[in-house]
Amino acid sequence: MNKIESFQVDHLHLLPGLYLSRRDQKENCAVSTFDLRFTAPNREPVMDMPAVHTIEHLGATFLRNSARKEDIVYFGPMGCRTGFYLLLFGEESAEAVAPLVLEMCSFILNFKGEIPGARPEECGNYSEQNLNMAMYYVKRYRDELLKERRYTYPE
Repeated sequence: MNKIESFQVDHLHLLPGLYLSRRDQKENCAVSTFDLRFTAPNREPVMDMPAVHTIEHLGATFLRNSARKEDIVYFGPMGCRTGFYLLLFGEESAEAVAPLVLEMCSFILNFKGEIPGARPEECGNYSEQNLNMAMYYVKRYRDELLKERRYTYPE
């Protein structure tokens, strides 16, 4: 069986950043998958699940209501809890998507009130949320992305 592309990225040298993970094409439809890497894999603690869950709810809400809402295919966490995947229709670059990701970060950092979708009738694990920790991880990620602008996987 062939090893999938994401397992071919050297996680021992991967740092927080925004990376084009893959681009898929079928007929006339392209989908770009982005790796929003929040922590350095295998070298930093993974994000805790309540914070990941909150980032997922807030990030998806923002993206599906943004000016780019028609381009959004999916936003959700990586199983390893070191980041998130963002899938968009089109042949996008990390540099072109960075402003949208930074807007999403600002939305999360300024969010007040009830987490969207965090009611028992809306979510299968509605009570596992942590806005304060979500803000911590998002601020750390945003500051790192603004400072380092990592858009290419390490060789």
